[in-house]
Amino acid sequence: MTSAASSPITTSGSIKRLFERFPFLPALLILVALLALNGLYQPRSLSFVGMTGLIKTYLALMMLAVAQTYVVFAGDLDLSAGAIVSLVNVVVVVLMEQWGGSGFSVIAALGVGLAVGLACGIVNGIVVAGLRLQAIVATFATSIFFTGLALYILPVAGTPAPAAFWRTYGGRFFEIPFVLYAVVALALLLYVLARTRLATQLLAVGDDSQAAFQTGLPVTAIRMKGYALCGLFAALAAFCITGDTASGDPLVGGKMTLFSVAAVVLGGSALSGGVGSVAGSVLGALIIGLINSLVFFVGTPSEWQNLVQGLAILIALMAGIMVGRRARA
Repeated sequence: MTSAASSPITTSGSIKRLFERFPFLPALLILVALLALNGLYQPRSLSFVGMTGLIKTYLALMMLAVAQTYVVFAGDLDLSAGAIVSLVNVVVVVLMEQWGGSGFSVIAALGVGLAVGLACGIVNGIVVAGLRLQAIVATFATSIFFTGLALYILPVAGTPAPAAFWRTYGGRFFEIPFVLYAVVALALLLYVLARTRLATQLLAVGDDSQAAFQTGLPVTAIRMKGYALCGLFAALAAFCITGDTASGDPLVGGKMTLFSVAAVVLGGSALSGGVGSVAGSVLGALIIGLINSLVFFVGTPSEWQNLVQGLAILIALMAGIMVGRRARA
């Protein structure tokens, strides 16, 4: 009798622990449902070519969602992430053009792009964590500053990237698309970062910064490192944008900022900090991509697409929150 009565309780407790350990599980369920719907309306979307195209289109958003996650871990936010993407995009395109577009100049320009992204992240870390300004207001201000720099470097969109760069990004090696190598490299990088003390420290600061400080953690330095990581991953997102569009655009990342925040929340991370995972944010970015594809596949008129996309993202967000809450109850 005791065993029969305790079985449902044990099962409920196991599900609760599972959702607490993997907060991205609701996002994974939504992703599977969206894949099924996409396959229903356009069977070729589930083919190898279709999935590769989806990843190629939304790899930049996946990178930016990862970038945003590291600051959200600590309870912060970066509204300048899209502006950093724009700035790095124009910097690398202009440098590649001025340095001749050879293989060496492409690599050197990418190195400068990473340095620019890191510098932007450090600036955000100083103004938010060092000067203790509100993250939303401070990063909104720096987004305007970074956008102004991008417009100064390249006032008009359209400067082409060297063929060596975009052909590599869109090409194949040993019959395998380059973007899949990039996804594997991203997965390995995130695996290594997840096993560093920094990820745990960011979550500890986001969970309770006062308690983290009292245990001896350098809270200000940890938040600054989170912003530095955000800047580096925003630079990687800019590389993907450059490879996908094959040109420079000083405003290309503007719309991506709020999408990156939406991806983080869809992936199960709490904007208040202390809870979340980068894997969930990657799933959140793919959910947004699949919603956009589904809206197109069902034949939504162009004038209604933005409205339907926004409504679908809102429904997915509500479904994820409700599933998570019900499982943890």
